[in-house]
Amino acid sequence: MSDKPASPIRPTDDDARALARMLIDGAGHGALGVIDPATGGPMVTRIAVARDMDGGPMTLISSLSAHTAALQINPACSLLLGDPGPRGDPLTHPRITLQCRAGFVPRPGAEHDALRARYLDQQPKAKLYIDFGDFTLVRLRITEAHLNGGFGQAYRLTPGDLDL
Repeated sequence: MSDKPASPIRPTDDDARALARMLIDGAGHGALGVIDPATGGPMVTRIAVARDMDGGPMTLISSLSAHTAALQINPACSLLLGDPGPRGDPLTHPRITLQCRAGFVPRPGAEHDALRARYLDQQPKAKLYIDFGDFTLVRLRITEAHLNGGFGQAYRLTPGDLDL
């Protein structure tokens, strides 16, 4: 008999993959976690998100924000997606944490133009400010994902599990 407790992480299956994709595809916003270069501590902010051509998350951020400066220094970040439902315990609703590396998309260029159009398809209100000089599109390349489908439903997923 082992003294080590059993892992709470379940083997990744097709249901977990489908739930993860649903959470990513359905997200209009999320909580972005970065390391604050001024303090070395974590910092979380809400951002609007969309999906790039590969189905991965992207966002539009201003150079005036602290999280942009943090990502320029350290592109490692996390993105929490999934909203609690209108009723019940918020911890019983599914959510996914994506561990990512931020990649700033230079402009002008074909990649920027394609991502700009895609972003506006999913976030049309951004048309008001997407072309301001301080705003930049950022692709968030997933390196690992942690899915919580509710109590007792924890999974680790790879980019391959997410069809990326």
